[in-house]
Amino acid sequence: MNTKELVCLAARLADGKKAEDIKVIDLCGLSSLCDYILIVTATSKPHLDAVEEEISKKLKEQGYYKLNRDGGDSNLWRVSDYGGFLAHIMTQEARDFYALDKIFSFGKEIDFKEPVKKAVKKKAAPKTAAPKVAAAKKAVAKKPAAAKKTAVKKTTVKKTAAKKPAATKTTVKKTAVKKTTAKKTAKKK
Repeated sequence: MNTKELVCLAARLADGKKAEDIKVIDLCGLSSLCDYILIVTATSKPHLDAVEEEISKKLKEQGYYKLNRDGGDSNLWRVSDYGGFLAHIMTQEARDFYALDKIFSFGKEIDFKEPVKKAVKKKAAPKTAAPKVAAAKKAVAKKPAAAKKTAVKKTTVKKTAAKKPAATKTTVKKTAVKKTTAKKTAKKK
């Protein structure tokens, strides 16, 4: 479950406990504090306790735990840090006084009731090796003892190639393949 799904779940849980004026604010890329802020209004201390308990309990069941918590036994405001989002559960009096809605107004409010659309990952195009390198890999696969030696040499060649300009990379690789092939031929005789 990604952070957006998690904060929306927390908001729905608060809604299920009759919390009021629920806001989820997207701060992705806008704040070093967290990616999302959940701001919820509770009507009393017992209500504040119930909302906090419900969110905490249900997220634990999903395998997500609070990293930190502040507010202790406060009658006005509790903050739970879940890493990617902060859940602020507060009374109307505290919400009016601290005005978190205004402080985080630079973020975009998102609708927590809508299902979160998952991003579709595109598969990377497969990398193709040069024909001689592919042939060398096949030759190495046939002889396991030589495979270790060749792998070490290729690493060295790549490090050397990284220091030289791009035009000489092909030359270095071809030379390495020729040397490896020549050594294998010599060993066979």
